[in-house]
Order: sequence, then structure tokens, then C-alpha cells
Amino acid sequence: MAGGGKRRPRGAAGPAGEQCEKNGGVKKRRSNQADIADSLHQEAETCYRLRLPEDFYQFWRFCEELDPEKPSDALVSSVGLRLVGPYDILAGKHKKAKSTNPDFNLHWRFFYDPPEFQTIFVGDSKTQYHMGYFRLFLSKKLKEVADKKKTAVLKGIDEKLTRTAKELGYSLKQKTVKMKQRDKKVVTKAFHGAGLVVPVDKNDVGYRELPETNANLRRICKAIVDASTDDERLKAFAPIQEMLTFVQFANDECDYGMGYELGIDLFCYGSHYFHKTVGQLLPLAYTLLQRSLFADIIQSHLANRREEPLDQLAP
Repeated sequence: MAGGGKRRPRGAAGPAGEQCEKNGGVKKRRSNQADIADSLHQEAETCYRLRLPEDFYQFWRFCEELDPEKPSDALVSSVGLRLVGPYDILAGKHKKAKSTNPDFNLHWRFFYDPPEFQTIFVGDSKTQYHMGYFRLFLSKKLKEVADKKKTAVLKGIDEKLTRTAKELGYSLKQKTVKMKQRDKKVVTKAFHGAGLVVPVDKNDVGYRELPETNANLRRICKAIVDASTDDERLKAFAPIQEMLTFVQFANDECDYGMGYELGIDLFCYGSHYFHKTVGQLLPLAYTLLQRSLFADIIQSHLANRREEPLDQLAP
């Protein structure tokens, strides 16, 4: 789910259900199951302006088999995970929402989620556990559970999921071939632990390193956050200001990855002291990298960044 998708135009304002239906050209329910599936595809992708992979829909069908009445809750009692995010569109939750103009850029977007990440599962609300993958979590859960009855339930789901994935031709390995291919294109590791990928040509134009290591940048960030006075904080900001100058030079020479990296690192550090700087760096970096959807998401997120999850479709 994380990563770039095909950009879709944002729809006009209106009731939550109408917004997606009008812009997506969603048809009324038909008797043909394929037509219903196609309309749901279009509606979800119109709301999120993102092309969702086919396995996203296949997993919804898998959960429908587990619980035809409430597919979103099919895994709650067994593994403690609930389907959310784009799955809420498939469940029709947007048609019952209180808000008449929900912001899907913020729907189930947690405090530290970068724009590339899209939540599709939530677990324990106290720890705010959320994820975009399921199979690895299930394997880990099997090792933790001691109750024989619950273990049997988990094994049954695991076996069914494995069998279904095999029938559909999906890999359940921790890293697929495409993921390994992406790893080869990573130009640097960011604070969130995942590598960043930007287009780099044969002359290495596209990315240049920050003048500080991740460890040093963390120390700089800590000094800023821990400063006891505004004057101390301003002095502590000096290395960041210097890097912003370097980013400007890099952007002028088409090395857009530098501003992207600094923006993501400051965002991931989490302090409100960096929000203004992140707001200067990331929307521009995403725009220059032709990832305008992510530019919109980070702007919405910075304006509404809170610790609690933002369920935009609460009834």
C-alpha cells in the first residue's frame, strides 16, 4: 500500500457518499457481482486518488468469506486486527459518515505516518498499532498464542490465507521480487527505517547526501527540542538553516532527493518545532518529484497532526 499510485482528481464537495459516487461515476447496484466489484474499485480509487493493487481487493473477498456480514471485523476476534482506510469505502462506511466533506488524506493517518504510508489495519488502540501487511503479523501471532483453541483458529486462517494466495499467484514471502528490485534503487535510509527512492540518472543527478549523518541529525534535532529558551533554540537551529541552503542549491541542480530526505527526517522526529520547516521542504520536494498526491497529503497532515487516529468517517 505504501508508495506511489496513479493520481486521480479530487472530487467536488458534497455528502461523503455522494462525493465519491459523483466523481467516480459509480453505478447503482446490479445483480452481476463483477459489476459491483468494478464500481467499488472505482469508488475507492476516486476517494483516495490512488490505484489500489488487485490483491487489496482479493483480501477483502477473503475476509468476506470469513465473515460475510462484517468483513471489516472478520479478524478482530482471532488476531485483533480490523480493516480500515480504503476498506471503509468497500464497507460503505463513507455513506453513513457524519462529515459531509471527509478528508481522505487524513482518514486513519497516524501521527508518524509519512505520506507514502496508507493504513489498512488497526489493532490495539492503546498502542495505536497499525499496519499495511497481514501475513507476517499472523505468523508472529501464532508463536505468541498459548491457548490451543485460539491457536487452532489462527492456524485455520493462516492455512486458508496461504492456500488462497497460492491459488491467486501471490507471494507471501517477507520480500517479494519487486521489493528486492526496489531495494536496489534506494539512495538513502531515512529516520523511519525505510529507504528513499528518487530518480537518479547516469550522471548521479537526482540525489546528493545531507552534510550530516542520521545520528548527527538526531542530535541536532534533540538540541532544538530540548532548548530551554527561544534564543537557545534559535542557535540550535543553525545547522538546519545551513542544510536548507544546501537544499536550495540541490533543487536548482535537480538533486531533489536531498530536500525529500531532510523533510522526511524532520517529520519523523515528530516535534512541532519542525512543522514549519517540513511544510517548506516536503510539498516542494514531492512536487519536483512529480508526486503531487503526497504533497497534498503532507500539507493536510501538518495542519491536523494529532496523536489520536483521525477516523474521518465516524458515523
